[in-house]
Amino acid sequence: MNRIFATKAGSDVYRLRIPWRPFSNDAAPLLSSQNAGNPEKGSEAKQYDIAIVGGGMVGLALACSLASRPLTRHLNVAIIDSNPALGGKHFIKKEDLPDPRVSTITPATISFFKDIGAWQFVEQHRHAYFDKMQVWDYTGLSYAKYNARDADKEVLGCVVENKVLLSSLLSRVQETVLPKKIYPSRLNSMSILPNSSSSEVDSTLSMTALFTHGRLAKLELEDGNSLYAKLVVGADGGKSRVRELAGFRTTGWNYSQNAIICTVEHDVENHCAWQRFLPSGPLALLPIGDKFSNIVWTLSPKESSEFKSITEDNFLKAVNHALDYGYGPHPTPSILGSSDLFSWLKGGQGVNLGFGDASTLSSVISEGIAVGTDIGEVSLLKKYEADRKPANVMMMAVLDGFQKAYSVDFGPLNILRAAAFHGAHHISPLKKSIISYASGEMRLPLFA
Repeated sequence: MNRIFATKAGSDVYRLRIPWRPFSNDAAPLLSSQNAGNPEKGSEAKQYDIAIVGGGMVGLALACSLASRPLTRHLNVAIIDSNPALGGKHFIKKEDLPDPRVSTITPATISFFKDIGAWQFVEQHRHAYFDKMQVWDYTGLSYAKYNARDADKEVLGCVVENKVLLSSLLSRVQETVLPKKIYPSRLNSMSILPNSSSSEVDSTLSMTALFTHGRLAKLELEDGNSLYAKLVVGADGGKSRVRELAGFRTTGWNYSQNAIICTVEHDVENHCAWQRFLPSGPLALLPIGDKFSNIVWTLSPKESSEFKSITEDNFLKAVNHALDYGYGPHPTPSILGSSDLFSWLKGGQGVNLGFGDASTLSSVISEGIAVGTDIGEVSLLKKYEADRKPANVMMMAVLDGFQKAYSVDFGPLNILRAAAFHGAHHISPLKKSIISYASGEMRLPLFA
């Protein structure tokens, strides 16, 4: 999952920490006692306002968002990522088969992409809007069907290949006037000195002095480059190096689930997103355009292992069988064949949350600049946390609730689930609230 973490450089919050803290698993050889006293020794370091660690979809979206705002487009930004695709134009051939790695983009994210000028590039490539969605469970007792018209919307979402999103964001950020530099490397270490004083520090001081006063963070890269930044943003995925080096604690648990993702071809165009909840996890069939659909099938590790040795024909039969059962309409079981090999991944992707994080963080930074606040000030970053934490916690709670509710096959519980689907399908206010929440408006489904 692509997420954003903001790390403060220079705040009273660090006063209780040890006098000097290098955020590195191997800090001793990287930062000797001689280098600690002279941060600029070695390769010539450069100073930036913001260092974005992670040049994936979320990191580039943040850069685009900063470039689109009048008060932040002047900020000097470093983007750190070893992905070679960031080194130039990424050409996507129209005749290429769809990549199985896709994202379902919500209307809120589409609006965000339009605001930052990136959606025009997405529309130049394959993508598929959908205005209908059907969800049902493995018992087949009931189903819920959603239509964009039920919530006065044009679409429920758009399915886009991840490579298209990345290429579009890169194209957009390359044409902006935002002062930026891409470092094709990985973050090795990060160090922040405690804020030595609560009084104002002259911003014209050297990088060494600003680092010593705790006003800058120092980042060491694997290629030997080093740089300083007022604000470090971690947009480097679920196994974030920034989070690891900064010592941010997380709580999580293993669902013991794997996901098969692949692309299939229909004999007719698919305009509906289908999702069936099975005991092992959900099976989704998402339109991708040009008579293709994307499959995301969550299975137990044992089941997914068995599918590794299955033939393509038998896999397609299994997909059709899993979808063609139960009460209500079903997708036409006429899948012709897989257009790509299977990919075996763990977990899912909450990239819409990441895009929401990027939008909010750039907005908060802009608001801070407007009133003369340092972009790394803790009070400013707390506004970002207050805005995004509820949205993230709620989404995690909803997804965790679904997983737990469908992992139990119990008669009375099955009936309750069927009743819930029935209500979601027939009670208009409830249906509208669910659609609004799923569209990215971040309102509680039951109390909107």
